[in-house]
Amino acid sequence: MDYKTEVLLDGLGFPDCPRWHEGRLYFSDQHYNHVITVDMDGDPGSVAEVPGTPAGLGWLPDGRLLVVSMKDQRVLRLDHTGLAVHADLSDLATYTLNDMVVDRQGNAYVGNFGYDISDPQADPRFAEIIMVTPNSEAGAIAHGLAFPSGMAITSDDSTLIVAESSAARVTAFTITLEGFLVERRIWAEFDRLGLVVDQDRVIPDGICLDAEGALWMASPGNPGGVFRLREGGEITDRVEVEHQAFAAMLGGPEGKTLFICTSTYEEGKGLSGRIEMVEVKVPGAGLP
Repeated sequence: MDYKTEVLLDGLGFPDCPRWHEGRLYFSDQHYNHVITVDMDGDPGSVAEVPGTPAGLGWLPDGRLLVVSMKDQRVLRLDHTGLAVHADLSDLATYTLNDMVVDRQGNAYVGNFGYDISDPQADPRFAEIIMVTPNSEAGAIAHGLAFPSGMAITSDDSTLIVAESSAARVTAFTITLEGFLVERRIWAEFDRLGLVVDQDRVIPDGICLDAEGALWMASPGNPGGVFRLREGGEITDRVEVEHQAFAAMLGGPEGKTLFICTSTYEEGKGLSGRIEMVEVKVPGAGLP
């Protein structure tokens, strides 16, 4: 099937971590340090400024927003008085925090880079997933992940799926009743080069699930775009975009609008980010 996206919102820097919530799309613009919303008409609004650079988003059962603050390695909580520290992960995270998914009980699962991927001289290091409970208790519950990025939880709350960007694979865990991650397994794998940062490979990044259990996965590598995968790695659909795609989220009135965060660097103009969208056949499911 051929897909042609349309631009919902442009003039952004680096949009990432999109979430559909209560009739609007929420996302983090990591270049401009803001959490932003946009409705289906393209009307934006500012939710919060996060000087430490916002990333993953999710909601506690009482409706309060959680936001990853990347550089200072904290999870923030938006109270009625403003942003407060929900959990400080600086003693637990190997490097800069990244994406996050929050389950229905309010447990937040947070990934991190592992090391400075922008430094070609840096030695690659694995990272961990840290769980933060609704009471702000935190601990690393999965180790040895290659740049854990986008995460999703299946609609039956039984499985967490994480994109390992630096290993070209998607990994799944069973979630215990206490929220811990066990029974690690490969959900999809695109090559076996190991922990390598290379644009000329599939780079799993932001992900979301649909009602058939398939995964929409953004990949800023080469080939790039947004892929629909079944468990095992079969690609059923691909959406091509003009710029690099970094994250995807299903939402809209019927849950069948695929929102895509894209960005590119233009010489002399800096970053040029967009929220693009396209209609697909199967609605979203699970979390985020």
